[in-house]
Amino acid sequence: MAKHSKTIPQRGQRVADQIQRDLSEIIAFELKDPRVGMITLTEVQLTPDYAHAKIFFTMLKDSKEAVQNTIEGLNKAAGYMRNQLGKRLHIHTLPQLHFVHDVSTARGMELSALIDQANATRALDDEQSQQRTDADKDAE
Repeated sequence: MAKHSKTIPQRGQRVADQIQRDLSEIIAFELKDPRVGMITLTEVQLTPDYAHAKIFFTMLKDSKEAVQNTIEGLNKAAGYMRNQLGKRLHIHTLPQLHFVHDVSTARGMELSALIDQANATRALDDEQSQQRTDADKDAE
């Protein structure tokens, strides 16, 4: 019995990965809603009972209006996508689809820019202190 309980999370992860692959294909090739442009599905989180799937996505245009339009389009097409998933996946419970804009990529880019800025400031400070040290040695 313990062996079975260890395989359930692994199965859930495999199902989530398959949902991500299938939804990517459905959105790219079958969805015709103009509000949904080029998006990338970054992660699918599935509840243990498979009742709900939280789908995280990123997009090139990260303006609030574009994100809101995309979420509206995805939510409007959620029933169609769920139906298409049912034809591809053969699992007892098909999850309700909940779409969430993934801000981790944008946040990572912001943090990377801050780190680069701090490193540039530090390098400039080191260079200025080295010039002062060299000037002090020349003065002696």
